Amino acid sequence: MIDFYYWPTPNGWKVSIMLEECGLDYRMVPINIGRGDQFSAGFLAVSPNNRIPAIVDHDVDGEPLPVFESGAILMHLAEKTGRFMPKDARAKKELLEWLFWQVGNLGPMAGQLSHFVNYAPGKHPYSKNRYANEYNRCLGVLEHRLSNREYILGDDYTIADIVSWPWVLIAKPLGQDLTEFPNVQRWRHAIKVRPAVQAGVNLGKEYRRSAGPDEQERQLLFNQKSRSKP
Repeated sequence: MIDFYYWPTPNGWKVSIMLEECGLDYRMVPINIGRGDQFSAGFLAVSPNNRIPAIVDHDVDGEPLPVFESGAILMHLAEKTGRFMPKDARAKKELLEWLFWQVGNLGPMAGQLSHFVNYAPGKHPYSKNRYANEYNRCLGVLEHRLSNREYILGDDYTIADIVSWPWVLIAKPLGQDLTEFPNVQRWRHAIKVRPAVQAGVNLGKEYRRSAGPDEQERQLLFNQKSRSKP
């Protein structure tokens, strides 16, 4: 059994999709990031960065194993199940490159763009344009990569696809038309119709926000500084 600490966000969807794709037994533990659940001592013991997603894998030798950060979780689950990760050394090298590309480029750029689109509309045009351009650039990188292959690594669907796909799913709400990226459009659709992907995205949909955060939630979400203790 896996305890899955989750809130419905693109970062959370990466792991919910992987759990569904692998058919693993898991228990969702909602972490309400607008209420501050991520700062509890119990969650800090699992995720030192106070961010979702995180897991605790009870199906391991020895003590239950906590894993935080979505890329690390996907690698752990891929190695655990022997699925969605190539065994060939050269292909695995490429998988790691694209995994780190997502966590260092596509995800952060889309996440920052989302902030200025959804939580500070019209307030910081330079910042919004900066991240919109970087998000567009990342989609161009992905478009080129997919120009002669079905998935990011070729014929096989892997965690390289799973980790990047949620940030492309939300392109339209971020103001990015995908018609200039036909290969990305095709790839996005091919993944979207997978039953496990649909189940992963729908997980916890009852928790999705229907309105913007109030002032207390904004303080919790956007104005945190170090909580270091001597």
